[in-house]
Amino acid sequence: MAARHRVKPPIAKALIAWYRQGHRDLPWRRTNDPYHIWVSEIMLQQTRAQAVIPYYEKFLSRFPTIEVLANAGEEDVLAVWSGLGYYSRARNLRRAAIAIQAAGAFPSGYEAIRDLPGVGDYTAAAIASIAFGLPHAVLDGNVLRVVARFENDAADISSERIREHFRGVIQGWLDPHEPAAFNQAVMELGATVCLARNPLCLLCPIATWCRARQAGTAGQLPVKLRKTAPVRIDSVLLLICRRGRVLLRRREANARLMAGFWELPTPEHLPGARVRETIGTFRHSITHHRYTFAVARASAVAACDCFRWFPPVEIGGVPLSTTARKALRLAAIL
Repeated sequence: MAARHRVKPPIAKALIAWYRQGHRDLPWRRTNDPYHIWVSEIMLQQTRAQAVIPYYEKFLSRFPTIEVLANAGEEDVLAVWSGLGYYSRARNLRRAAIAIQAAGAFPSGYEAIRDLPGVGDYTAAAIASIAFGLPHAVLDGNVLRVVARFENDAADISSERIREHFRGVIQGWLDPHEPAAFNQAVMELGATVCLARNPLCLLCPIATWCRARQAGTAGQLPVKLRKTAPVRIDSVLLLICRRGRVLLRRREANARLMAGFWELPTPEHLPGARVRETIGTFRHSITHHRYTFAVARASAVAACDCFRWFPPVEIGGVPLSTTARKALRLAAIL
């Protein structure tokens, strides 16, 4: 790790001033309501901000308060979340809402927020700082990149020890009097200027002190050594229609992924299906798995109670897998 023997630059001041001069107008930045901030931060886990916006607005329209969310059925919550992916986030939101309702108020301390289902260090720090003004710095992939470049540190960020070291670095940058503005500024910097590829160093408010810029190594950082090779998988989804209705299959309640969600069947689900024509293909990624799905028109007889015929107007009201949603859009049904 790079040694640090220099006067501490005014990083927080520069970042906050830059942020206040202009930043992306995201709906969760217009509020400090802990419920709204919490929902946004859970949605933003592993999902781009622009993709989150319509789901955030739809979710709060359907569940405007913690009490409404706590009293909603799991299937209703999953249906509204459908298409955003990583569905354990939605289940954890509902579980946490039930706990918050039982406690009588949203937790206002970092540790209590951290104890909510689905909340990790980063999410707890974001909620604590933005909603309650607590001096906890955030550390996510964008912030790790900013720190690694600023310090010109080529240590492996997949190492928990290095991540903890970087957490200490960013905590040292934090302005304890303006933690919300600082955290949002450093996140904005990583998302819009200190990009993974082709960083916009000329626009960076802290470029003057950035060691990687001085060394010409910004494009090589951060370093992440433990990469999993992608696994490529081809699969077929069957589009079976009858009298204007679509046949969907419900995943088992104990399924490891997307339990209870509705999906298009595959030939393995309906061995007797007669495949007629392929209408198109699409790609879909889950972690390091790279799927190519072919969507084929077919005919078959539903074999068990896990199948159900849906009129297209009803499909939007049930939890629908992302692959089924993509396939039905490809077929111009959704």
